[in-house]
Amino acid sequence: MTPASLALRLAPISFVLIWSTGWISAGYAAPYADPLTFLSVRFACAAALLALLSVAMGAEWPRDGKSWLHALITGAFLHGIYLAGVWWAVRHGLPAGISGLIAALQPILTAAFSPMLVGERISPVRWAGIGLGFAGIALVLGPKLAGVPADVLWLAAVPLLVNVGGMFAVTFASFYQKRFQQSGDLRTMTTVQYLGALVVTLPLALALEPMMITWNLTIVLVLAWSVIGLSLGGIGLYLLLIRKGEVSRAATLIYLVPPAVAIEAYLLFGETLTLVQIIGMVVTVMGVVLASRK
Repeated sequence: MTPASLALRLAPISFVLIWSTGWISAGYAAPYADPLTFLSVRFACAAALLALLSVAMGAEWPRDGKSWLHALITGAFLHGIYLAGVWWAVRHGLPAGISGLIAALQPILTAAFSPMLVGERISPVRWAGIGLGFAGIALVLGPKLAGVPADVLWLAAVPLLVNVGGMFAVTFASFYQKRFQQSGDLRTMTTVQYLGALVVTLPLALALEPMMITWNLTIVLVLAWSVIGLSLGGIGLYLLLIRKGEVSRAATLIYLVPPAVAIEAYLLFGETLTLVQIIGMVVTVMGVVLASRK
């Protein structure tokens, strides 16, 4: 097995492990930075760093305006609207467990629209895997959701709608990426995508926030990981998986993120990890295995 084929084989689990840390990063950053402001700084840094790497490595930039436009639109939805919706909703009262459950709806939406939008066929076995994965996510998040008071859920109605909108945005962006950006250098394409994301988050931050960031060691480390680990590593792997495979299979990996977050929160923040949640993780993995079969 060549190093390239080994790296591609390890890409799915690497994506899940990296992407799951986004929830942990949001928790660490919340006391020190406004969410939209933090995301704007993150996208600007990611775009600048990727641009420098692309120039240094001689990567080919998009040659025509249409390619630039496709990358900007993908970035606006995949990074800008999606992450802005999730971070803003959690910061304004939506429990993280509910936000995670909403994110887990993405594989179901992706599978539902795949036959119509990109011609992918979803077999009954894969539908069973998608349903099993969602059931496992419900078990993982159930103990957390059970402790949320009804009045808190009511007050979180607007953040919930914003979070749902973000979930639809990332689903749309995944199809758009598969349809219009099947070629081109991922390094330069992702650079342009982060510029598209910045076009979304910066005006929102200026309009809705005092743009507060308290610079300390914690926020610097969180920003560094968000840029290098999440914006470069995690997103790069997700785009690679979409390009090399089917959108619905790549989206199914999102099911593994909440269980990974639960384990990380247990290790880092001392949150509870019950038997029901562990069973849910096993069920989720079984669902992903079924849904990802060729």
